[in-house]
This record gives sequence, structure tokens and C-alpha cells, in this order.
Amino acid sequence: EGTRPLLAEVQALVTKTSFNVPRRTADGFDFNRAVLLMAVLEKRGGLKLSQFDSYINVIGGLRLDEPGADLPVVLAVASSYRDTPIADDLVAVGEVGLTGEIRSVSHMNQRLGEVSRLGFKKCIIPRSGSEKLEIPDGLTVYRVRNIREAIETAL
Repeated sequence: EGTRPLLAEVQALVTKTSFNVPRRTADGFDFNRAVLLMAVLEKRGGLKLSQFDSYINVIGGLRLDEPGADLPVVLAVASSYRDTPIADDLVAVGEVGLTGEIRSVSHMNQRLGEVSRLGFKKCIIPRSGSEKLEIPDGLTVYRVRNIREAIETAL
């Protein structure tokens, strides 16, 4: 909301379930959207999340309700599932579709400018719609088509 992009940290914890139905929580993120993204990760990303409890948390009490937050949530869940950390200097922005494709979001030039200004060195963005972007100096941009490419790039 407003004119300046705001960066948020997303955490996830994925752990083997001891119940028949795995537990899901999403603090600071729409619960139904989180469940949908986990289903996409299972079907299109190859992660067997139906056997794991999954917890998502947005740091600092923020509430993320914009499509650009989909990709960070997917990467946080994949990172915890694989038990592999994401680099501290990496940012991700993108909407995730039901087929696992990464879709572009609005105001990408502003977002990249803010990412660079805050000192991040790498950013994962959607390949579609990114042809005419102005990439700030010192920022490496990875353009991905789907969640599999995004996961392999981030991890």
C-alpha cells in the first residue's frame, strides 16, 4: 500500500507429521493461499508435502496479501523441506500460478531499485514481462519460468 516497496522476510518450517492429516499454519499470510501454494509445490515442484506439517511466518507482524509474495513463500517452504538455507543476499518476487509458472507483478522496476538500495545482491523474478527492466548496478537478476527453476536457482 502506497508508493514505496516494502521488503519482508518469510520463514517456513516443514517437519515430518505424526498425524494422518498434516497441520498447516500461516501467520501473516493468507491461509488458503498458503495451502494452495503447498499443493502446487507438491504437484509441480515434486515436494511430498502431504507427509509433512508446514508452518509459514512473516517476520515483524506484517501481513502479506499481494501476489508478489507467492514466490518467497514457495522458496521458504522448499528451503525448509530440503533443509538447505537460502542465501542472505537473495530476494524473490513473483506470483505463482496453479501450473507452477511464475507470473510477473506490477512495479518491478521500483521493487528492483529498493532491493538494490537495501544492499541485496541477487533477485529471482519472473521471466515473462522482464525484458524491458532497468537492472540496478550490482544486482544480479535470475529470470525463472516456473517453481522448479526458482527452487534450483535459490537452493
